[in-house]
Amino acid sequence: MSHEATKAPRAGSGEMFDAIAARYDILNRILSLGMDQGWRRRAVQALALRRSARALDLATGTADLAMTIARWYPDATVIGLDPSSGMLAEGAHKLAAAGLEDRVTLRIGDAQALPFEDASVDGVAIAFGIRNVPDRARALREMARVTRPGGRVVILELSEPRAGLMGLLARTYVHEIVPRIGAALSGAKEYRYLQRSIEAFPSPEVFTRMMGEAGLSVVEASPLTFGVAHLFVGTPLEERARREEA
Repeated sequence: MSHEATKAPRAGSGEMFDAIAARYDILNRILSLGMDQGWRRRAVQALALRRSARALDLATGTADLAMTIARWYPDATVIGLDPSSGMLAEGAHKLAAAGLEDRVTLRIGDAQALPFEDASVDGVAIAFGIRNVPDRARALREMARVTRPGGRVVILELSEPRAGLMGLLARTYVHEIVPRIGAALSGAKEYRYLQRSIEAFPSPEVFTRMMGEAGLSVVEASPLTFGVAHLFVGTPLEERARREEA
């Protein structure tokens, strides 16, 4: 067997998430102490979709956010894109059980090269996925490109808590407890990656600047639950403004 066939999948890749797909949802509930559901609802509200909207959920995983969008906006259609076939298979089962297959479509895809025309969706969301994208700046440019003028790009991501006693407790939880619980419950060492990826993610100030450089006007950058997560909301700059920014 060749070295290529036996090497471990890249951390954060679709293949890595294939390995934990079956238990991903229950692990999220336990590891976030149930807070991830409330964070997703906040992100969905921030999309502020118009009637009969077309929304794009990147790094959709098992389709939690896509389903929340479909339920919150009953006349919207949602496309969920993810590089992991295993995660999408779990999501397809959930859509069938919820009767949402006619309004939520799941596709294999890469946030760095979106298979959509310019200004072709009314809103883009990505929850807990942007830190896994190798070229984040490219993905942000793609989100700005496919979103119609006046639409919103909403990014929900875990972050490194920084200040105060609660920040210290949250950092201890993320660095010491989350990887151990994740590994114990899933039998997979991939959850060590969670700690490293959160620690390596840019600060809110740096990430907000990245959004602006990618052609997004940032309208919100809010810490959630003592900074354990952050919500970023942007709108595409007009073409003239983009040229001036460049």
